[in-house]
Amino acid sequence: MMVSQASSAVEHEAVATVLIIGASRGIGLETVKAALEAGHSVRAMARSVRRIPIDHPKLEKMAGDALETATVTRALSGVGVVIQSLGVSAGPEVILKPTRFFSKATRVLITAMEETDVKRLICVTGFGAGDSRGRGGFIYTLAFHLLLGRVYDDKDVQEWIVRRSKLDWVIVRPVILTDGPKTNAYRALVDPRDWSCGFISRADVADFLVKQIDDDTFLHKMPVLTSSLPTSKSEPTRPPRRRAA
Repeated sequence: MMVSQASSAVEHEAVATVLIIGASRGIGLETVKAALEAGHSVRAMARSVRRIPIDHPKLEKMAGDALETATVTRALSGVGVVIQSLGVSAGPEVILKPTRFFSKATRVLITAMEETDVKRLICVTGFGAGDSRGRGGFIYTLAFHLLLGRVYDDKDVQEWIVRRSKLDWVIVRPVILTDGPKTNAYRALVDPRDWSCGFISRADVADFLVKQIDDDTFLHKMPVLTSSLPTSKSEPTRPPRRRAA
């Protein structure tokens, strides 16, 4: 099944503060911008808030380690939705050494969310995690295994932790990321028969993430995001299903 939200003209209603974890760069930073533009109050958490080059009346910057339970619990105070966008620095260790960063940080977050009664989690993993592994064609799969196999082994665990939680979750799997502008031309693919490798801008991913704050269309689903043009198999766009008040 293919579902697009990019063309929706529905305005978002502001919710309680949105906590964005991993907010200093990449998708996380773009999501801070998109959430503020949509009118939400944002708490942006990162190891170094000096790297968040934004000032806004509705933005609160919070320095913290995603692996520290006390810090994460404190960050959840007054929060209605969490967007988790974690990353690791590029380098030889990413290729050569296993990591447990994604799974450990996610376990800490979900435990804290369940204890503080914060229900909604929007989690970014990537195309190649879980049952999307091996769907990008031979060359992509080979390069993926050599370069990111160890990282995605841990993202598999991360997704498993999210899926077995009691939260209202959405797992988002973007394809290869670019620094291009927001295009509003992306698709969210939930049917494995439609999955293939492609490209998408971080700004488009951020746009999609913010739409999930108050839209249940992809609740308990794991859409793959791609900017490829729709095919004849595409379904017509469905109106968003709003969250109950």
